[in-house]
Amino acid sequence: MKTINVYGPGCKNCAETMNRIEVASKAMGVEIKLEKVTDLQRIMEAGVMRTPGVSVDGRLVHSGSIPTEEKVRELLAY
Repeated sequence: MKTINVYGPGCKNCAETMNRIEVASKAMGVEIKLEKVTDLQRIMEAGVMRTPGVSVDGRLVHSGSIPTEEKVRELLAY
């Protein structure tokens, strides 16, 4: 199971990022634990400079935009 965090203030871009991750994980059959992180301190500790940010298993892998569906599939394939 992969632990995925989506960092951001709760804007529509963050919601779309979470939706893309959920849809892709179901389509790929990848079991995930998905968490939305809105706490500014945790966002800064993760090294996110622009939101939305995405980490997989504690490693920041994307930030600053909604990841494409292809990018999400790549992140889940690790």
